[in-house]
Amino acid sequence: MKIMNITLIIIGIAVSVLLLLQFFSNRSQRNIETYSFELVKSYGAFEVRNYESSLFTSVQLPSNEYKKVSSAGFSILANYIFGGNKENQKIAMTSPVAMTLEDTMTVMFMLPKDLQKDNLPQPTNSKIKFIEEPAKKVAVITFGGWANDEKINNYKQKLITALEAEGINHSGKFYFLGYNPPYEIFNRRNEIMVELTQDV
Repeated sequence: MKIMNITLIIIGIAVSVLLLLQFFSNRSQRNIETYSFELVKSYGAFEVRNYESSLFTSVQLPSNEYKKVSSAGFSILANYIFGGNKENQKIAMTSPVAMTLEDTMTVMFMLPKDLQKDNLPQPTNSKIKFIEEPAKKVAVITFGGWANDEKINNYKQKLITALEAEGINHSGKFYFLGYNPPYEIFNRRNEIMVELTQDV
């Protein structure tokens, strides 16, 4: 009986800590700068959005496996923005984390709008590059839970099928967008995005 009571207490403490972590994580997420867009039109299965031009820090990795690339890429870029640069300067985290869906994938962190390319701290890792993404019109499909290769490929195909059904042309260059840290359980948000090549 004592062992059962101790076990229940431990479980109760663990659940409480987890719920507190989710609460503070959700509060901190609300204060994070995000990749700004204007909703153009909702088609039910997907949305068409206009994104403004933005500056990203990026690292290209020789793999197309989501788990491997997301973990390694996040570590490299997080180290840079948390002060692992020549000036030891910290940069605010933004959302979402973006990844190109190619044979050689690139992980990208958007940089805060108050920073310019010519005044960024210099990386100590030569793999880190800066990318200026122009304003663009895109189609986006959203899904929940934890992302993996199967889900990403599935929703990518769903987006392709939905665009074909509407007769909308796209560039064929797809991105994955992840909005939540790994420890967040509730209200997880992931997106697949592709640039459009026509007006909608």
